[in-house]
Amino acid sequence: MSEKISGKAFDIKIFLRLMSYAKRYKLRFFIAAISTITLAFVSAVNPYIVGETVNDFVNNQDVEKLIYYIQILLTIVFAEVILQFMFIYYANWVGQHIIRDIRAKVFRNIQRFKMSYFDTTSVGRLVTRVVSDIETIANFFTQGVFMIVSDILKMLVVIVVMFAMNWRLALVALSVLPILVYATKVFQVAIKATFQDVRNEIANLNGFVQERVTGMKILQLFTRENIEYQNFKEINNKHKKAHVKTVWYYSIFFPIAEIVSSIAIGLIVWYGGHQILDGFTTLGGVIAFIKMSQMLFRPLRQIADKFNQLQMGIVSGERVFKVIDTESFIKKEGSIDASTIQGDLDFKQVRFSYIRGEEVLKGISLQVKKGQTVAIVGATGAGKSTIINLINRFYELDSGVISVDAIPVEDYELSSLRNQIAIVLQDVFLFSDSIFNNITLKNPQISLEEVKEASKKIGIHNFIMTLPGGYHYNVKERGVMLSSGQRQLIAFLRAYVSSPRILILDEATSSVDSHAEQMIQFATDTITKGRTSIVIAHRLATIKKADKIIVMDKGVIVEEGTHKELIKKKDGYYKNLYDKQFSLELAS
Repeated sequence: MSEKISGKAFDIKIFLRLMSYAKRYKLRFFIAAISTITLAFVSAVNPYIVGETVNDFVNNQDVEKLIYYIQILLTIVFAEVILQFMFIYYANWVGQHIIRDIRAKVFRNIQRFKMSYFDTTSVGRLVTRVVSDIETIANFFTQGVFMIVSDILKMLVVIVVMFAMNWRLALVALSVLPILVYATKVFQVAIKATFQDVRNEIANLNGFVQERVTGMKILQLFTRENIEYQNFKEINNKHKKAHVKTVWYYSIFFPIAEIVSSIAIGLIVWYGGHQILDGFTTLGGVIAFIKMSQMLFRPLRQIADKFNQLQMGIVSGERVFKVIDTESFIKKEGSIDASTIQGDLDFKQVRFSYIRGEEVLKGISLQVKKGQTVAIVGATGAGKSTIINLINRFYELDSGVISVDAIPVEDYELSSLRNQIAIVLQDVFLFSDSIFNNITLKNPQISLEEVKEASKKIGIHNFIMTLPGGYHYNVKERGVMLSSGQRQLIAFLRAYVSSPRILILDEATSSVDSHAEQMIQFATDTITKGRTSIVIAHRLATIKKADKIIVMDKGVIVEEGTHKELIKKKDGYYKNLYDKQFSLELAS
């Protein structure tokens, strides 16, 4: 899916916004700017000195003056080298520091987005924004702004020197300039749309590859390799076509620019030759004009390409700023510290919908007292996992109130509230890191000894010590080196060491073998003891000990009570679920 951009050849608002990030680095920016300006003047002196050298040596055969002029030219070249170094180094220094700041801001925003943003946004597209789009913004500063300013200044100085030396010859040299300026303008406008296509196709390519690599097991399991390969070829081909389109415009513009520049030099030689014969100019003057015309037209040919770098930076800036400006945040963040909460939970007439008009929760009310273990059961789509999302404020309510210790969750400071809630999900996510770091999530306040002590309490220390390196074993990306049951056990330990007031277990035993289930059941009994716990489970046998069982169906609570109370209800929803599951287990 492509994104809409302004469509302007040059968006001044985006340009100024990108430039505003340079304020923090005024000194280096100033050094780069001064180097650029000085370089323009120094470079323009070079052809004039060459012309004077030719005139003096041809007319007077003055060797001493020739040596003097050579010394001046060497000094100019040395000055150009120093100025080029300062310009290139500081322009790139400023550019890299600015993109570091922008990238950090984008990533910080992404971390704060609500889950609803990620429900509708491709991960590959976000990766493109954070990585390649911001690299393009770096070129905006190094190859765009500074180089364009340098080239424009150089051209202006050259034009002034030309008119100061010989205004007639200057007019002849500049007679082709309108043609080149017009061709450059047409090229700039045409190329921006192609660059936008290229950026869209890169984002599509990143998104496609990211999803297929992540889902490689499913892809191979259902023998989708050939089909997905054809899909990839199609996306890759679109990416190629977008790039070829940019090459097409380049292949038209640069030959035209070269021809126009050559015509200008030809006119200088022709008219300058007549002026030499008529005594209006000298051979050195014509040579100086030829060099200055090259200094004038070469940057003008290249300025189109550099302006494209500027445009690409602005296009990328616009896309990055869309992420920065996206206000998909939790609107109300309270100020109450949640570190002392006891764990009383209260839902009052809570309504919620992921898609407007399609309610998932339809006015549910329930209470969980501190220290209680409450199980929630029901068919897929009943709204069980949604309750978890709302307690953690991943999404905002349509209406109703969720309270912790009689205080609405909106009034708590968000990170403080989430620090007191631990979740063990069915699909455990582990980072490519050691088991210890996956348990502590690099929290410096949790030591290795504390982790070992906690793992012994929930009965998984021996399992971890069987792995090479023990707690320092690297589980690789998404924990692929561990079984699903082992990943679940790591998730239990992660929840346990965080010492939460509220614990949530979401389908924690639904996809593990019987041995792992026994270990998980022991871990569950250990970590739920003395703290408010909400358990979502398909296997009803695992929740018999729950203080209360909530039965949900289609977004409403249909039954509530203990296992013993609910099993006695004739034709009750829970009893039917339990009987069906029990008969299936007997059959297997």
